[in-house]
Amino acid sequence: MKGKLTAACAFAAAQFFVVNSVANAQQSKTPPSLPDQTYMPVVIEKPFAETMMQDAGQKESVMQQQNRLLESRYDLSDNASELMMSGGRKAVQRAVRVRLPDGLSWTELAEMTPAAIKQKNLFPMGFRPLPHTKHAVGGQVFPEDQIKAIQDAESRSLERFDVDFDLPTHLTPEFPPPIFLSTRPDLGDVSQGNVLSIKNYYSLMKGKLTPVQLEGLRLLLTPFPQQQFNQTEDRKVKDPSLGVACLDCHTNGHTNAAFHLNPDTRPQAARFRLDTVSLRGMFNQQIHGSKRSLRSVEDFTEFEQRTAYFDGDHVIAAKKGVHLPNRSDAVAMMAQMQNMLDFPLAPKLDEFGKLIPEKATELELQGQEVFFGKGRCAECHEPPFYLDNKMHDLHLERFYAPEKIQGQYNIADGPIKTFTLRGIKDSPPYHHDGRLLTLEDTVEFFNLVTQVKLGDNEKQALVAFLRCL
Repeated sequence: MKGKLTAACAFAAAQFFVVNSVANAQQSKTPPSLPDQTYMPVVIEKPFAETMMQDAGQKESVMQQQNRLLESRYDLSDNASELMMSGGRKAVQRAVRVRLPDGLSWTELAEMTPAAIKQKNLFPMGFRPLPHTKHAVGGQVFPEDQIKAIQDAESRSLERFDVDFDLPTHLTPEFPPPIFLSTRPDLGDVSQGNVLSIKNYYSLMKGKLTPVQLEGLRLLLTPFPQQQFNQTEDRKVKDPSLGVACLDCHTNGHTNAAFHLNPDTRPQAARFRLDTVSLRGMFNQQIHGSKRSLRSVEDFTEFEQRTAYFDGDHVIAAKKGVHLPNRSDAVAMMAQMQNMLDFPLAPKLDEFGKLIPEKATELELQGQEVFFGKGRCAECHEPPFYLDNKMHDLHLERFYAPEKIQGQYNIADGPIKTFTLRGIKDSPPYHHDGRLLTLEDTVEFFNLVTQVKLGDNEKQALVAFLRCL
């Protein structure tokens, strides 16, 4: 957190924010008016130096505001479990972090109808869409570990002058994450504890990848212009930039929790925050993109460069120097490399993705029963890869009335693709926008939204099972 408030002041401010947010929601009878806006500004009226000075001057207050929002919604403390992520470099966080309305328990809330929750405005704010740190601007925001690693390796800056990353490091994936290759399972983690960069990928991967895969990896590590990182006056990095690389967000083919806004929604206020998804297991996924339902990794790779890099605006892309990779060679090679990225080992699972009884605890086996039974998790997350390659709508509009919070009009999500649960302990935060900080938060969210009414022991068991995947 970049805010300089003391813990006591931050919590007091957070409580004030919660009370006022609830009061405003109860007083508001009509949805906010949204601008008729599709395109981003093409002509920039202010000189770059003036924009940078203004944005840099506002940065501290922007981060303090986001810190107050996060503190009001979550317990952000470091509460590590005994379980380590797959690389052994970071502990998995535990416990429910979403704050409940005063005087209410999770059991009491789960017994209420969606209509009653909505009418009384009791849907936890931590279950609402999570706004971008600077929602009116959006764009990619990188965690400090990634910024430092790329600065050290390539002397290339991923640091914005207008915003910083907002979540504490202990609530993000381990860094650097291990790399597992589906073609060489005998090697285990091939990262050697390094962050892949354009400077070291060849020495690390020579003899492990084919020439085609190596070329694909080179392209995935090559920076190209992006909406906030480019050489025009319309950028959010101090010096003119070569841009960003695919693996700047998908570090080592996994994720570092970098976020931006989805490119598929308009106007800007209705867009949602998008947490970077892991590329592990791409070889078995049939749809890509949270909203776009792209049908191949080749489609995804091509359209990320053309549109997602530029907030879904191809007009701006042309101005800033869009990279248009050739489908028959560059895209195919990038896709082939992505298809080599494997999940971490799951030693307690058999070839069908189920627990091996002799290796699992009683609690984990009970969690598996809940997953495939009362919890109804397997209806979307089918083994062995725990996804169904479909899109689903949770219809969160049943639980809350949309309102505008910190620049975001938090409408319900609509259809979102099912994400794989294999290796899920390595990929916090959860849900497509990172609003759920732990697996315990995720279980509480889906218990409420799907109304399956799990007991405390069943929820605990389900979390234990998810950690095995």
